[in-house]
Amino acid sequence: MLTNEELLNRIEIDPEVMVGKPVIRGTRLTVAHILGLLAAGWTTEQIMNEYKKIDENDIAACLLFAHETMNDVTFIPLTVNNC
Repeated sequence: MLTNEELLNRIEIDPEVMVGKPVIRGTRLTVAHILGLLAAGWTTEQIMNEYKKIDENDIAACLLFAHETMNDVTFIPLTVNNC
């Protein structure tokens, strides 16, 4: 099992790759794309079969990156519910 730091090192942000969106290191697969696949019901195995260059740790890195990002910003809802 990799540490959180080791997992996060699998994610890179480079302005010359995918316009600076976070990607899995060494690929053009964005964190957002992987999260979208998971949200659509894809399994880890299906993702790895489709994208042979990544493994379970890369997918875990995407999830951890999203978690850390959400914890590191102020959440502002897109809509306000009137009670």
